[in-house]
Order: sequence, then structure tokens, then C-alpha cells
Amino acid sequence: MLDIVRELFVFLSIRKKYWLLPIIFVLALVGGLVVLSQGSAVAPFIYAIF
Repeated sequence: MLDIVRELFVFLSIRKKYWLLPIIFVLALVGGLVVLSQGSAVAPFIYAIF
């Protein structure tokens, strides 16, 4: 897993695609939120947002 993250940052630094960092961060945050809330009572409210 750590290799994938390191390879992603190397790719972004070589290609000068720094504008992708906020997009990747938001996608990871939303994905983590969905995974963590699947078994809880908050899940219907989170799914209603999307």
C-alpha cells in the first residue's frame, strides 16, 4: 500500500500534476467516510447527501 502512495507522489512530481492532489485527497476522504459509516446509523444521512 505504501508503494502505491509513494509511486503516485513520484508520478505527480515528475509530471508536475500538483493540481491533482486536492482531488485525490477529497476522493480518499469521501471513500473513507462511506466505508466507515456503512454499519452505523449515520449511513442513511450520508447516502442522502450523494
